[in-house]
Amino acid sequence: MNLLKKILEELIGLEDNEWIALKTKLKKGECKSKSFLIKEGKIANNLYYIQRGLLRTFHLQDGKEINTYFACDSQFITSFSSFITQTHSFEYLQTIEDSIVYSISYIELMGLYNESSKFEKLGRILAEKNYLCVLDRTLSMQTKNAKEKYLDFIKNYDRKIVQRMPQHQIASFLGIAPESLSRVRKEISIS
Repeated sequence: MNLLKKILEELIGLEDNEWIALKTKLKKGECKSKSFLIKEGKIANNLYYIQRGLLRTFHLQDGKEINTYFACDSQFITSFSSFITQTHSFEYLQTIEDSIVYSISYIELMGLYNESSKFEKLGRILAEKNYLCVLDRTLSMQTKNAKEKYLDFIKNYDRKIVQRMPQHQIASFLGIAPESLSRVRKEISIS
């Protein structure tokens, strides 16, 4: 939790009294690999901070899993569209490996927004980062070939995600066939 405090001090200038207000609302969870924190059709009531672990969001299309987001240590994750609108999620949020997360509910976070503009700033920053991630991914999917997508992925994503996320999950996220990803990875390692 000390790292979360440090991150928030740097990101939004969090003061000790604001940290105490937040800390009392955080709930620690230890999740086994392949646990679901959010399921399709349910409302995403919590925002998660990952102390340690690897998580993904995905949806089903014709029975096939389509990955939409990856997060690991010291990052935030939820089904953002469901969390923000408090409507049913079209996504699942699942752990890839045993993980330790801290959660705060939507209602508690809204209460913190009312207590301090710094928490509103945190919400804005998370929303902006999520938007930029979605925009970047959309442009990549529309304009880049498989090799370019993978090179961008390994350049822009946390090393833990690149190294420990199963390759078929990465291929799904990049919108390419697993075989294509294998070819790209082989080509990159040769050159």
